[in-house]
This record gives sequence, structure tokens and C-alpha cells, in this order.
Amino acid sequence: MLAVGMSVYHLTVAYIGPPEAFFFRGTHLLLALVLTFLIHPRFGRQGAKPGLSDYLMVALSLVTVGYLWLNVGYLYDRFVYVDDLRTADLVFGAIFMVLVLEATRRVIGLALPITALVFVAYALFIARVRPESVIEINYLTTEGIFGIPLNVSATYVILFILFGALVERSGTGKLFMDFALSITGHAVGGPAKVAVITSGMFGTISGSAVANVMTTGTFTIPMMMRLGYRPAFAGAVEAVASTGGQILPPIMGAAAFVMAEFLGVSYIAVAGYALFPALLYYVAVYAAVHFEAKRTGLMGLPREELPKLGAVLKERGHLFIPLFIIVGVLIAGYSAPYAALLGIISVVPVAMLRKSTRPEITVKIVISALEAGALNTLSIAMACACAGIVIGSIAQTGLGLSFTGIVLTVAQEHLIPALMLTMIAGIILGMGLPTTPAYIIQVALLVPALIKLGIVPEAAHLFVFYFAILSAITPPVALAVYAATGISRSALWETGWAAVKLGATGYIVPFMFVFSPSLLMIGSWPRVVLAIATALLGVTCLAGSLHRYYLCHTAHWERVVLFVAAFALIKPGWITDIAGLFLYAIVLANQWRKSRGETCGPITA
Repeated sequence: MLAVGMSVYHLTVAYIGPPEAFFFRGTHLLLALVLTFLIHPRFGRQGAKPGLSDYLMVALSLVTVGYLWLNVGYLYDRFVYVDDLRTADLVFGAIFMVLVLEATRRVIGLALPITALVFVAYALFIARVRPESVIEINYLTTEGIFGIPLNVSATYVILFILFGALVERSGTGKLFMDFALSITGHAVGGPAKVAVITSGMFGTISGSAVANVMTTGTFTIPMMMRLGYRPAFAGAVEAVASTGGQILPPIMGAAAFVMAEFLGVSYIAVAGYALFPALLYYVAVYAAVHFEAKRTGLMGLPREELPKLGAVLKERGHLFIPLFIIVGVLIAGYSAPYAALLGIISVVPVAMLRKSTRPEITVKIVISALEAGALNTLSIAMACACAGIVIGSIAQTGLGLSFTGIVLTVAQEHLIPALMLTMIAGIILGMGLPTTPAYIIQVALLVPALIKLGIVPEAAHLFVFYFAILSAITPPVALAVYAATGISRSALWETGWAAVKLGATGYIVPFMFVFSPSLLMIGSWPRVVLAIATALLGVTCLAGSLHRYYLCHTAHWERVVLFVAAFALIKPGWITDIAGLFLYAIVLANQWRKSRGETCGPITA
């Protein structure tokens, strides 16, 4: 009931408009705290009966947030860092910070709370910030726990998660699977291509790599293995395709909404920046799957076993309408919350349009979706609140400026070393943290240094965003790979390195759009079109090189030339494009000769 109430509250706010910041963000966080303490008891598994300590924490959550509600006028009248704090401010503030840290630990583990405590310790013992000032910024202002990340969770994220929960229960998951099967199931390596398309489409409404793997992977991984794909490769395909869902418009991961706030642009603008890099990512994965299938002789599924595209669209095609509504409303210039609200409202009547999907929408299912939407938001809400402690510490200590200076000093004013340091930091942070807090911390520490080196803000933000996401497929801590190996029963390291090879484009493209924002649709259209066209050719060359096949099996020298051509084509610029096309033409001519003059049969070596 509480979870359903949380969803209904945010739907109401989306319709009538948010109340004052402390009331709105406080209510959002209070509901998240209470649900966390009730559903994730301190001892025992999730769903176990809460104990006395859990109910005590629920009571303390009500008291500490209720104190802010009752004294909201006092909060706005006082001068931060000037007026002395009341004893109640200090006591309730300290308790509140502990509650946030403990709730975060329960839903996403120790990594983020420990990170927050490290930053607090830096503020207290290195920067010599007074303890009462740390409590003040986190509890009595909108610069710490109640800052921008929590506002994004309350305003945007919960609505899109709720939309995803409703869409999933309306039968759209089956639509995605059948749609992909009907168009690629018969092709060479069909099941793997189905996994790429299905996971990408599902990722647009989920935003969680692990959730995508566990949802679509239960169908696609066994299907790939039945066809003959190695278990490690099957798991890697699903992990990489599912991870890309966070960078794929129209509905990206939660961090994209935070990015829109930090950049001061609309969400549709962020989606526009991310569109073509995401396209490059999925084209590369699709090409890699194709080349691997051709090399090892893995054919598609029999056409008679596959659904017909016309029948799929006739029976379930109308379930695409809510996605079209969200995109249309965003393009029309309305806010993301309003677009999400209209999308949510449309799900039920759209599902009722046809007899085939009508049974999948009942009152019980809608209530279940409202409950799931709130519960699925808990990890994001607590991550954003805990990340606020980190942001508050950085703001108080000036650590962001200091870190910028360190990066610039180490990089010696050169961009490549700075980008490499940022990439490594992003992957390491992403290994231990969810994408959203990993991105937020990088924005505070690393993005200012990149911008100071001359990178446009949009490219700098997307750069750190990408590597926070790619940590999900980067060994040794690769959560999407962990989830996939649980289904494929393959070795972790073998699957992890297969995922890195499949997702290689994801590690390269961020460097490319840093040096030429044309890939982000920034600049003149002729330059944008040329950059995208050559990059698309480049990523197929890269896939061919890494998977030892193009039109036919590649010799060692062809793999090397394709690899060099790939980088030349992906990097925008007419000189590198000409060089890349020349190298590509050499390999293509030789591959064409080989494919015409001899049989390119499958090999397994």
C-alpha cells in the first residue's frame, strides 16, 4: 500500500506541479527510507519480517523529515554558515545522515556509503570543516542530500521507472521479442541478433543493465546456446546489448536525467547528443555477432518456427504507441515528467485496444505495476541521496577545484592523458557504484578539468557517462556479465573478455566525440553526416578485425589493416577518412577476390 501510494503521489505531482523543494524532495526521500527499512530488514533476506530496529529507523525517518516540514520557514530565513544551529538541528541532522547511509547500504551495498564516509572524513580531518557545517549542508540546505540528484530522482526517474513497469506488464516484452524474431531470427546467427535488438529495445524502458539481462537474457541466452554459440559468447552478447540500453534514446538510464539538469538543457537535447554514439555501439555489436556467426557457420532459426512480422504488428504493434507518445511530447517541447505522465496514462487504454492484449491489463496488474515502480526506484533514490553527501563535501572543501588542478598537472595540459585518467576513474567508480552516483561524482571531480582543457561541456559529460556505464561489462567487476554468466553457466573471465571485445566500440567512440562533437550532432549538418557515415563504416571494420571475418575469413595482415582503417574512419576529419577508405578498399578488394575464388566455409579455431 505504501509503495502504491508513493507512485500515486508522484503521478499527482507530475499532473499538478511539485510543491516547495523541501516538502517534495523530503516526501520522496521519506517514502524511500520507510520502504527500504520495511522491505530490506537489517538482518535476514529481503521480504523478511522487519524487527524492532527497523521500526525504530522508520520512526526516526518520520521524525527527522517531519522536523524539516514543520520548520521550513526557519530553513529559508536563516543564513547558511552564519546563523548558529539549534541543538535539534544538530541531533536530527546527524541521525538523518546515518539513516541515509544505512538505507543506501541495504539497497545497493557498502561501496557508496563507504565512498560518502571517505569524503566526509576528508572534509572533517583534511579540510578541517566543522562537523556542524557538514550536518548543516546535508540536512538544512538543498546543496547536499536534498540536492539536484535527489530532485532528479523525485521528478524524472520514478515516473520513467513506473512507465517501464506498466509497459512491461502490458505485454510489450513479448512484442519486442517477437518483433526481433520476425525480422532477424532467420538470418545468420539469428538468435544473437534477436538478443541485440530485444535487449536494446527493452533497455530503453528499463535503464538497468542487470535488469535487462535478467529479463531478456532468460530467453535469448538459451536460444543462442541451442543454435551453437559458445556459452561465454552468448552471455557476452546479452550483457553488452543490455548495457547499451542506458545510452539508447528515447529513454536512457537515470543518469541522463541528472545530466540534463547539470547541463541546463532539456532531456530531449541529451537524447539527441547520445543518439548517434548509441547507434554506433549497436551497429558494432550487431556486426560482431554477424561476423562471428559467419566465421563459425551458425545459421538462423527455421522460418516456419518464427512469428510473422505482419501478424506481430497486427496483434501487438499498438503497444509501441506509448513510446511514440513520449517521444512526440518531448520533441514538441514539453517537459520530461509531463511526457512520462502522458505515456503512463496511455498504457492502459492502448493495451485495451485489442483483444489479444486486453487480458494483460487488469486492476491487479496495474496495482502491481504501481508497486513495482516505487520499489524499483528505491535503489536510485537512495543512491542519489547518498551521492548528495559526496557532492556536499566536495562543495564545502573545494576538492573539485583541487582535483581539477591535480588532473591538469598530471596530464601536463595534454588532453589524451587527461581522458585516459578520466576513463580509468569512471570504470573504477562504476565497478563499485551504480551508474548515477558514479556519474555524479565524476561530474564534481573530473568534468571541470576536461572542460578546462577545451572539451565542450556536452562531450565532457557524455564521456564520463559512457565509462560509468561500460564498467558493467569491464572485468574484474562487471555486473551485467555476472548476471549473464548466471544464465549461461560460462566462466566469468572468458565471458568478460568476450564482452569487452564485443563492446570495443563503446570504449573508442567517447574519445572520438571529444575530438569532434560532430558525432553529437553539434556543428554543421554536412560535417555531422560525414562523421557519422565514416564512423559507421569504421565500427564494422573494427568488428571484422576483432572477429576475424569480413566477406571471408581474414588473414593476419587484413585484420591489422582493418584495425587501422577502423580508427582512421571513426576519427572525424577528411585526412583520416581518406586514409581509412584507402586501407578499407585494399582489404575489401582482397576479401571480394577470396570470396569469389574459394569457399569461405566455417571454422571453429
